[in-house]
Amino acid sequence: MENIMKHQYDLVRSVRQHLFGFMEETPLEKLHEGVPGFGIGRMIEAHIHAADCYRFWIGSFAFQQKPSEFADTPERVIANADVRKVREIFDSVDETVEKFLDRYNSRWLEEIENVVEEGDKPVRLTPLFLLSHAETHEFHHKGQIVSMARHLGYNPPADERLGALFA
Repeated sequence: MENIMKHQYDLVRSVRQHLFGFMEETPLEKLHEGVPGFGIGRMIEAHIHAADCYRFWIGSFAFQQKPSEFADTPERVIANADVRKVREIFDSVDETVEKFLDRYNSRWLEEIENVVEEGDKPVRLTPLFLLSHAETHEFHHKGQIVSMARHLGYNPPADERLGALFA
């Protein structure tokens, strides 16, 4: 199954590259502009938040670090981020996911025990769950980013064919 999971993550990265391309064509001030009605109301912040999700669940939880050893991307970094910076953050995510895929290859249903927050009881999650959660979380925020862009007057290219995999 490990080849399938690596292939799946490659497909996710391909879709991410299309989103990066669109974001690079969008003025930076629009990427930082707040859009009411969205949980994370700025496009660039939503994309970085998706990366932080991978970093926490794949990089921290799966590698059994303590929650205190993990930190979300600082607000000062987000406030000054451009698409190049977000690409760098996701490059780091890709390295972490590759290590995760190598470590847990063929052990997708083996439970990993860790705590989510200091003082909480440990939870047991499988590598398959952790990767699925991070990937679907990224696509959730991709949808928000595309919707925010439309609200701001920037129409992304149509990508209804599995997230622009065929473009």
